[in-house]
Order: sequence, then C-alpha cells, then structure tokens
Amino acid sequence: MTGIVGLDLHQQPTTKGKTMRAIGYNRAGPITADNALIEFEAEPAELAPRDLLVEVRGISVNPVDVKVRASMAADNGTKVLGYDAAGVVRQVGTAVSKFKVGDEVFYAGDITRPGTNSELHAVDERIVGTKPKSLGFAEAAGLPLTSITAWELLFDCLAVKEGEGRGDCILVIGGAGGVGSILIQLAKKLTALTVIATASRPETVEWTQKMGADHVINHRESLVDQVGALNLQPRYVASLSGSAQHFPAVLELIKPRGHIALIDDPETFDITPAKLKALSVSWEFMFARSMFQADDIEQQHQLLNRVSQLVDSGTLVSTVTNNFGALTVDTLKEAHTQQESGRVIGKNVLDGFQ
Repeated sequence: MTGIVGLDLHQQPTTKGKTMRAIGYNRAGPITADNALIEFEAEPAELAPRDLLVEVRGISVNPVDVKVRASMAADNGTKVLGYDAAGVVRQVGTAVSKFKVGDEVFYAGDITRPGTNSELHAVDERIVGTKPKSLGFAEAAGLPLTSITAWELLFDCLAVKEGEGRGDCILVIGGAGGVGSILIQLAKKLTALTVIATASRPETVEWTQKMGADHVINHRESLVDQVGALNLQPRYVASLSGSAQHFPAVLELIKPRGHIALIDDPETFDITPAKLKALSVSWEFMFARSMFQADDIEQQHQLLNRVSQLVDSGTLVSTVTNNFGALTVDTLKEAHTQQESGRVIGKNVLDGFQ
C-alpha cells in the first residue's frame, strides 16, 4: 500500500499533517452523474480514546452505500463512503484494550463517521472483531455489516435462542442478498428452525439452497399458496425487502403471537392489522448501537469475534460472489451500479487502494 504522504505504516504513527487517499462524493445523486464519486486527499481522523486507526485492505458495498450516495447531502464538502472494512491496526487510542498495532481486524463502522473507502480509517474498538484467519482481507470485508444485521435480527429482535426452535420455522424474504445469505446460515447452523427462504431467479434459488435453506419459494408468486403447500406456518418472519408489499401475505401466514423483523425502508408501514394475531414487529438497524453509543455497544465486538471463529471452523461460509479489484473511482462506480441493479447475489467486495 502506497500513497499516504509521510506516514510510516510499520510503526505507531502520528497522523497530524499527513494525508491519505479517499473516495466519496460532494453532491448526492445518481451513479451515472458526472463526478458521482471522486478521489481526493484527506487527513486521517484524530483518534478518540477507544479508537483504532486501521490501514484498510478490503471493503464491501452494501445497499446503505448507494442509498447514502443517492440521497444524503455531503455536509462540509466531501463525504467519504463505505462501512464494511478489513485491515491492519496501525495506531491505537489512549484507552484501547482489545487490540494492538499489527492486529488484523474487520468491522462495519459507524454511519455517523467518515467511511471506509480510504487508505486509513478510524473506528471504535468496541464494534471491531478479529478478522477470520481463513479469509483474505477483501473477502473478510464482505461479512461484518450483514453478519451483525443477521445476528441481531435473529437473536436480538426475534429473540431466538441458540439450539432452540425445533418444530418452528422462519420465513426469510429476500434470501439471496447479503443479509439473507448469512441469516439462513445462522438459523441452520445455530438453531433448530426450519428455514423457508424466497428467491426468484434460477441462480438465486441455487445460491439460497447452497446457503442451507430447507425450502425455497418465489417472492414474485403467492407466498400464501407456496407456504401453504409446504404445510408449514412460520412463527418468525425476516422481511429483508418488499416489507410493505408482502405484509398482507405475512399476516395471513404467520402463527398467532409470532414475530416479524424488517430491515428495509417502506414509505408507509401500518402494523395495526397485526393486532388480531397479537404479533410483535421489530426493526433491525445495525448502526443503532454505534450511533447512540448504546450501553451494550460491545455486543458487536463479541458477535464479530464469534462470527470469525465460526468462519474459521467452517461452520459459516463466505457470502462473497464478486471482487471488483483494487479500489478506484471506476471500480467503485461499477460496484455501486451493480448494487443498484437489485441483482446482487451475496456480497460484492473490493481490495484497498493499490
């Protein structure tokens, strides 16, 4: 890795007055716009006491990246994008206790801070995990955001217990995406739930089956008819896309006193009809803990370490399907374009700056 002016990456450095390359935007809009993404020089962030300064060697692209770029104003000049990252710790804050310089880490960042599409990135150690030893940096960067989201959705929102769920099933709407790919694996490997997942194309059906789903149905056809044909009634529903569209079917399918968790952004979502079955409805937003410095923020450190161990043991498998190569404006644009197509299977990743 080169290009960070005057910064020795092999020692605990001072970053004051140093610069690094970063990619971001200064005007929200479509990826087809001129200068939709730009490379520029920036100063690495000053570290808070619990912060790590990470040399970024791999990133991934998520739906949140394209949503932010398309709609969120870039306050104070240029906004650096990116949330997932894997890399090497190059500096630690004064109160850091979990990591040291030279450690290999992975994490999903904090939506309120500058993003990971840069040579160096500052992040709170409490939302960072030890990178899986069995994965390269780019492939490891494909895991944090989706793993945290899936884990919190299954074990926090839906309150499923590890090893439990025999006789019950979960319906995962949007099984071939990044979150669905991990959620299916977690449910199959760590619980006794039967997993019904949705996919609509031959390649996504095949992928969802590969992730471990017991049954795959088509979300472009009647969910009620297809689940009914399986003679199953879900107690849990993970609505990862099209929540408003599929809500009437979910209400009909789900068991009384069941639980729905969703992650997408429907324009309107009236849960009043859920009262008749006494359903619970939860939102999952993995940035909530870091955004609000929640009392249990360290849960994300612990669950990422657990995910890392599960990957290294072979219990969980990588969900990366495409590496766009070294991070540049052109490769990142290509990754954003594919993300916006709605046809991404698993996760797309990039290496760091070369």
